[in-house]
Amino acid sequence: MRLLLDTHVYLWWLADDASLSEEARRAIADPSALVHVSAASLWEAWIKEALGRLELGGSDLAGEIAANGFIELPVNASHAREAAHLPPHHQNPFDRMLVAQARLEGLTLVTSNVRLEPYEVPLLGSIRGAGGRA
Repeated sequence: MRLLLDTHVYLWWLADDASLSEEARRAIADPSALVHVSAASLWEAWIKEALGRLELGGSDLAGEIAANGFIELPVNASHAREAAHLPPHHQNPFDRMLVAQARLEGLTLVTSNVRLEPYEVPLLGSIRGAGGRA
């Protein structure tokens, strides 16, 4: 399986957060899985930290990608174009970038964000219990 972790999923993985569903945890931990983390997710997390909306506790988000056996997914021009031309189901630019990257790179997006469901991209729910959050 080829996965792209949404920002919150990556952070939950790093923190071993109980919010991450067992299904998502198993998929990410599967040795045959190719797990990607977008540069857009790091950008989003660092912006939220700078704004005081997220505490990263000094985590080396970039270093943790390789340390966990994941693959860094850079943002390129084709990703930007795809994100700009997505239907307006959701306005968050970071989520739109992740959808665009998943679509173009043939990845399953691991997310708990139910607002991404209208996009034509494979999703794997990541939240324990109720199946998603907005």
